[in-house]
Amino acid sequence: MPDLPPQSPADPSGPPTFWGRLTAWSLYRALTGLVFASPRRQFWMLILFPVIWVLVAHLGPILQMMQVSFLSSYPPSAGKEVVLTTANYSRFFGDSIFLVPFWRTMVFSVVLTLTTLVLMYPVAYFLARHVRRDNQLLFLMLLLIPFWVGEIVRIYAVMIILGNNGALNLLLRWLGLIERPIPFMYTNFSLSVGIVYLTALYMLMPLYSALEKIPANYSEAAADLGAGPWTRFFRVTLPLSLEGVGAGCTLVFLIATGMYATPVLLGGPNTTLFSQTIAGFFHVAGDQWPTGAAFSTIMLVTALVVAGAFNRIIALLSGRVAK
Repeated sequence: MPDLPPQSPADPSGPPTFWGRLTAWSLYRALTGLVFASPRRQFWMLILFPVIWVLVAHLGPILQMMQVSFLSSYPPSAGKEVVLTTANYSRFFGDSIFLVPFWRTMVFSVVLTLTTLVLMYPVAYFLARHVRRDNQLLFLMLLLIPFWVGEIVRIYAVMIILGNNGALNLLLRWLGLIERPIPFMYTNFSLSVGIVYLTALYMLMPLYSALEKIPANYSEAAADLGAGPWTRFFRVTLPLSLEGVGAGCTLVFLIATGMYATPVLLGGPNTTLFSQTIAGFFHVAGDQWPTGAAFSTIMLVTALVVAGAFNRIIALLSGRVAK
């Protein structure tokens, strides 16, 4: 780099600094003027690094996985020819043993998404409509505290609560409702509790954001016109919060379809999800990675189609409400 121009001795701003000398350098001014000469260039400079990050860290691995799904063998080995094939996809559609965990995952994810919505909507409504604005941040922080620890720690917390000597069984025995512990663990119940617990925040925050934006005078105007509490909810509050419902349900559904640690630790032999089936192909020796990549692609595409269809329905409903 050539020498930067010295600062004038008569400059009253004090001794020269690195940034002061840099901004006074003619080459630096020319370069910044070229880069930020127009709003369009400023826009592209602003989004350049986020776009690179998305392409490299997110789309790149997905595209690589899709490429591997069409290979006959992976990782490549010496003396073995690798050809393009669709046999990995045909294996999924040709064997019912893979269809069972796939459809179980889809139905399970949809049911748990709706369950999480039903459970979290009253909490979000209470925070947005009945808690003073000065205290809302405090309540949100209290709800966020469990999510400061890792996913595995929270799963083990659920296991402690639902175990034979866990808090739930001890409470039921203390109330005299049972004599022997109820085997909650390694069932659909334990898996459902774990997934709902782990995804509750992703439903709560979009719902709270949507409900908090609804002006309170809308409900007051409906009440003045004679609408009861349930009418105000179904005709005013719920329609205006559909965007939050769509965002929360999309997040929870996509997360639920891809969960792996939770079904492994909380599920049993009758609750195998498709993520466990996919992982099995990557854990065994041999040329099973292309099959696992094909199954991952099928799961990804299906989940995105379902989420896209749901958001399309929400958009149509929101547009109808706006009219």
